[in-house]
Amino acid sequence: MRDTIVTVFGGTGFVGRHIIRRLAARGATIRVPTRTPERAVFLKPTGDIGQIVIERFDAGRDGAVEAMVDGASHVVSLAGILFERRRGDFEAVQARLPERIAAAAAASGIARMVHVSAIGADPASRSQYARTKAEGEAAVLAALPTATILRPSIIFGPEDSFFNRFAAMARFSPALPLIGGGRTRFQPVYVGDVADAAMAGLFAPDTMGKTYELGGPRVCTFRELLAYMLGVLQRRRWLVDLPWGVARFQASLAELLPEPPLTRDQLELLRHDNVVTPGAAGLPELGIVPTPMEMVVPGYLSRYVPHAGPVPFA
Repeated sequence: MRDTIVTVFGGTGFVGRHIIRRLAARGATIRVPTRTPERAVFLKPTGDIGQIVIERFDAGRDGAVEAMVDGASHVVSLAGILFERRRGDFEAVQARLPERIAAAAAASGIARMVHVSAIGADPASRSQYARTKAEGEAAVLAALPTATILRPSIIFGPEDSFFNRFAAMARFSPALPLIGGGRTRFQPVYVGDVADAAMAGLFAPDTMGKTYELGGPRVCTFRELLAYMLGVLQRRRWLVDLPWGVARFQASLAELLPEPPLTRDQLELLRHDNVVTPGAAGLPELGIVPTPMEMVVPGYLSRYVPHAGPVPFA
């Protein structure tokens, strides 16, 4: 696959680094556009010398997307944000950027593109995140009907922002919040399975133009996920119900922070279950056996487990 050039937009993120590892193992040349190339150097050891090419990328510059796609044979679109730093960021990053990527791919004659969206994507949602995710999907397929869309539920893995965040919180806080009573359901999916799904979307012959919803083998409520995590950590913490109104007030204050832990837009997402739609194509249709949380989560949460004494030096 040395003649295969894959441009991975969002390659420095949680999912991107796992996709890049798989592409490198196959022998592809990977182009990684990023605003801060110095922060992407950690990707270099993933491949051979010259195999992973990190390029400075300014999405606001005319022709920037086209330049990153030019000469590539495959494209991956991973760009996404959880909150806006400036008004309009959701629209720019999750709707217009994927549209530009797909249009550039089509203009370059590229048929194989994977766009990673989210199960919560919904054009009628009250959440800007969900609406712009849906807009991005529609725009990608309009520009490049052969693109493959992946919609994962909440993703877990060593660098995740879910279990790691709450595990860190549990080290110091005597209680963890259950927004709306913690009844929202999720279907956590392993980042390695999402990366494998992306590989199938890029190279399997029968995935073009299709949409896949990605979920793990278990559906859990938010309360059940935190209870499972505390069991792994061997910690006892109160799980305190946080009414929607109180959570909304706290989120409005949190939005004043540069990195808000919770926003009102995210609260809208939490009002709806985040699980695979019955009958939707997913990991099994891609030939991937979903990985249980129990096989992965205890390994990377072990650093949060309290020890009875000092760890022996080895």
